[in-house]
Amino acid sequence: MRPSSRNLILDAAIRVTEREGITGLTLESAAEEAGVTKGGLMYHFRTRDELLLAIQRHLTAAWEETLSAELGKPRDEATVRETIEAYARVGAQGGASKADLAFMIESATQPELATVWEEMMARWSPLPRSTDPGEIDLFLARLAADGWWLFRATSGVDLPAPIEKALQERLLALTAPGTSDTGTGTGTAGD
Repeated sequence: MRPSSRNLILDAAIRVTEREGITGLTLESAAEEAGVTKGGLMYHFRTRDELLLAIQRHLTAAWEETLSAELGKPRDEATVRETIEAYARVGAQGGASKADLAFMIESATQPELATVWEEMMARWSPLPRSTDPGEIDLFLARLAADGWWLFRATSGVDLPAPIEKALQERLLALTAPGTSDTGTGTGTAGD
């Protein structure tokens, strides 16, 4: 089956963002990278803002695909602890891209982009509802995974393998059952 032009354009726009940053992403540069005319691109995305929103959805869908594969079962059958554990394991594996980082930063000033990311995070790593130590540990695991991801995306430093392994173990220890039971379902860390 042939990939859709829409997805080819989104992948091309992500490549432009990886190379030139989000400010270098224009309808023209995305069309050129995708090998389509500007009119062909505008058939799918009438404005740059529509393209940016579609890219954010495309990037978060890829994250959710990776998270689902790591979880190994449908998200709605998992406990909050299990979804956050999957999130922490994926974060510990790396994979930070410049496009992901650019869109995270862009989300700070564009509520539509932020909403896409926030909705995904609410499904995979909801905010704690209480000061229960287990909920706080799960939130700390999310913060640590996010911080590690940001470190990789911005520093260019490769940590020695033993340090990476030790960090992964400490991060995952925060998600280990035993400190409290966070129940089943999705929505908030207290479920």
